[in-house]
Amino acid sequence: MAILGCASRRCNQSGLEDYENHPFSACCQPGPGLLYGGIAVTLSAFTLIIIGVLLNAIAQLALKMSVRETGSIELSTSSVVPVASHLMSEPWIWLGLSCYGISIIVWILALSRVDVSIAYPMLSIGYIVNAFAAYALMGESLTPGKLLGIGIIIVGVTVLARS
Repeated sequence: MAILGCASRRCNQSGLEDYENHPFSACCQPGPGLLYGGIAVTLSAFTLIIIGVLLNAIAQLALKMSVRETGSIELSTSSVVPVASHLMSEPWIWLGLSCYGISIIVWILALSRVDVSIAYPMLSIGYIVNAFAAYALMGESLTPGKLLGIGIIIVGVTVLARS
């Protein structure tokens, strides 16, 4: 539902507004937004959240790809150097770490626009993305139990969004 309103609870000018007289301080972002839990979330803030979620999902998939050949990594003093050397030579690990680094910047930008109580639950969308991507790209199973869990996550995010 598109509305006009300040996206920040710090602003005393919330709800539907006549923006001609609004001071638009640093906490305010005029323009259309999404109604999320009764609070206006601008399209740019929502986009930042989704980009952050997708970057995290890509990072997880890339890290998994970096260890596909090594199999289970045994933690011992004798294996630290060879395993670390092998992992550092994997392009996938660098992609994963880069995505995490960029996602931190994107996430900070998102949190500067939206309350953490709104943004953080949306990270669970990454679980859904990863489950289907791992199924499609890596042949991981999607059991009825996993699908039920995904359904519960979707219901949970929906309930949080509407509360």
